[in-house]
Amino acid sequence: MPELAAHIHDVPVNQIREITEAAWRTPGAVILSIGEPGFPLPRHILDAGIACLDRDETNYTPNAGIHALREAFAERFRMTNGVDVGAERVYVVDGAQQGLHFVMSMLLSPGDEILIPNPGYPTFAMTSKLLNAVPVGYPLYPEQNFQPQIADIEALITERTRVLVINSPSNPLGAVISESLTRDLVALARRRDLWIISDECYEAFTFDVPHVSPARFDSTAPGEARVFTSLTLSKTFGLTGLRIGALVCPPGLERTMNNVMEAIVSCVASPSQYAALAALTGPQDYVEQARQHYRTNRDAASEVLAGKGIRHLDAQGAFYLWADVSHLSDGNVRAWVHQFLAESGVAFAPGTAFGSIGEGWIRIALCGPTEELLDGVKRLPSKNGA
Repeated sequence: MPELAAHIHDVPVNQIREITEAAWRTPGAVILSIGEPGFPLPRHILDAGIACLDRDETNYTPNAGIHALREAFAERFRMTNGVDVGAERVYVVDGAQQGLHFVMSMLLSPGDEILIPNPGYPTFAMTSKLLNAVPVGYPLYPEQNFQPQIADIEALITERTRVLVINSPSNPLGAVISESLTRDLVALARRRDLWIISDECYEAFTFDVPHVSPARFDSTAPGEARVFTSLTLSKTFGLTGLRIGALVCPPGLERTMNNVMEAIVSCVASPSQYAALAALTGPQDYVEQARQHYRTNRDAASEVLAGKGIRHLDAQGAFYLWADVSHLSDGNVRAWVHQFLAESGVAFAPGTAFGSIGEGWIRIALCGPTEELLDGVKRLPSKNGA
C-alpha cells in the first residue's frame, strides 16, 4: 500500500470529537462537550429548503453562491458591522470550516507560519498543518483575562509569518476583544504586512459588550486590504448540519476566489443556500431567543461554579464557559474528562483541545436545555471538597 503524505500524520486529533464520540457511546450521558444549538429550526427556514427540492432546483449554482444569498450576507454585515461591503465580496461556503480551509489554502505556502490563539479553536492548527503550514500559538493567559497582547504576538513574528487569526467572540473562552484592541491588532497586521483571518462564528451572541469586526479598521483599497471575515449560520441560526457560511474577502480578489472555490467544492448545495436565505431575510426571533437562552444558561451555570469555588471566565460572548478544574485533573485534563465521563456520566471538552494553555481547564457548552446543563455542572466536585 502506498504511503500517505508525511504531513498528514502531524495533523492533531480533535479532542472535542474524541470526548463527544465517547459520550455518544455512553447511555444517558449529559453531553456538554460540543457546541450544538438545541432549538428546533423555524418552519420558514425548513420550508425554503424543502421548496428548493420540490421545484427540483438541484443543479450547480455559481461558485460564489446564489446572488440573493450573497446580498443577504452582505446586508447583514453592513448592518451589524458598519462596513460597506458589496455582494461581490461575499463567497458562500460549505460551513465555516470549509471557509477556513478555503482562505488558508489561498494565503499559506508550505512552511509558512500562521499565528493562532492559544487557547483557540483546534481546527486553526489542524487545517494549517493539513496545508503543510506551521501554526504558531500566541498566548492568551488567565492573568490577562485571556486577551491577546500586542507585544506577545509581535515577538512571535518571523520572516515566514503570513497570517494572523483573530477569533472574537472566542471559542472556547467566551472572551470578546474590545474595539481599541481590535484596532491595534489590525494596525499590527498592517505594520508587519500580515493577512488577517477573522473568525466571527459567534458574532450574534455577545452580552453587554459589542462585537467589533476587524474589517471596520481595514483599508478599502485593492492591494491594501488584508482582512478575510469568516461567518456561519451554524451557530447564529442553528443550521449546523446544513453546512452554510460565508467568507467576506478583501476587494480585488474576486476572480482568484472563484478559481479556488471551484477547486475545493465547486458550490454549496442549493437547498442549504435557500434555507440560509430564508434565515437571513425572514423573522429574526430565533436569534434573540437563542441569545437570551445562552445568557440565562451562562448566569445559572456560573452561579453553580462560583458556589463550588471553581474559577471560571466571565463569558462576554459565544455560548461557552471556560472553567478551571486543575484541582481535579492532576495535570492531564484530556485523561480526566474521559475518567469523569466514565464515573459521572458528563462530558466536557478538555482545555488541551484548544492549546497548551488550556491544560487544567474545561469548556462547558451552554447551548442545551438549562436543566441538563445544571445537572452536568452540579456533578463537578467542589474545590473546597464540600
